[in-house]
Amino acid sequence: MRTLIVAAVLSALLVDLQLIDLQTASSADRRPQYTARRTSAKIEIDGRLDEPAWQKAETFGKFQFPWWTSGEKEQTTARMLWDEEFLYVSYECQDAHISAVQTERDSPVYQDDCVELFTAPNPDRPLDYFNIEMNVNRAILDRHHPDGPGKPQVPNWNARGIKIATVVDGSLNDDTDTDRGWVLEVAIPFENFAKVTGRAHPRDGDVWHLNLNRLGGKINPQHSQWSPGTTAKPAFHAPDTFGRVTFSSQISK
Repeated sequence: MRTLIVAAVLSALLVDLQLIDLQTASSADRRPQYTARRTSAKIEIDGRLDEPAWQKAETFGKFQFPWWTSGEKEQTTARMLWDEEFLYVSYECQDAHISAVQTERDSPVYQDDCVELFTAPNPDRPLDYFNIEMNVNRAILDRHHPDGPGKPQVPNWNARGIKIATVVDGSLNDDTDTDRGWVLEVAIPFENFAKVTGRAHPRDGDVWHLNLNRLGGKINPQHSQWSPGTTAKPAFHAPDTFGRVTFSSQISK
C-alpha cells in the first residue's frame, strides 16, 4: 500500500511540474517575436536611415504603453539589422516637445527624451542582462547585471565602440513650438556581449531575449516598450518580460 501511495504522490508531482513547464513555455510564447536580418551593405551611422537595408527591414510594430494614465501616446518605430561586427538599431520617435539636457556618460539620461536597448543575449542565462540607454544628445548610460535586477552590477562597465547619431525634426528644448519627432541610430559592437554569449557575433537562428524601451521627456513623459511590462509601476529592469529576437542570415538589402 505504501508503494502505491508513494507512486501516486510522485505521479501527481510529475503532472504539476509538467503543468508548470507548460505554463512557463506558454508565457514565453506570448512574448513578442522579431527577426533581425543581416546586412551585407555598409550602414552609415548618421541618423538618416536612407540605406536600402533599413528601408527593407521590418519594424518591431507599435510600442505598448502598459503604465499609461494620461497624455498623448507618441509612437516609436524601431528596426534592427546586424553584421559580423555590429548590432544596428534605429528608433523613429514621434515627439511634439523634444527635450534633453544630459551630456555625460552614465548621467541620468532617462530623465530626457531617451530610448533604450535591454538584452539578455544568452538564453541559457536569462537573468544576465545589459541595459544601454541613449538620449537625444547621444549621451549613454550603460550597465551589466550578471545576476539579474537588484543584484550587484559589474563595476564600472561601459560598452565599447558604440556609434550613435540623432536627427531632430523640430527644436530641442523649446517648449514654445510643436516638434515632429527625432531619430536615433546606433551601432553596438557584438564584442560587448561576447563574454556572456561565448561568441564573437550571433549565428543564424540564435535567439536573444531583448526589449526596446522609450521614456523621459519634460512634457508628456513616455513609458513605452516593444514587449510590455506586467508590474503595477514602470519597471524596465524585468528580463522575464523581454521579447525574443531571432538572428537570421537572410540579407536585408
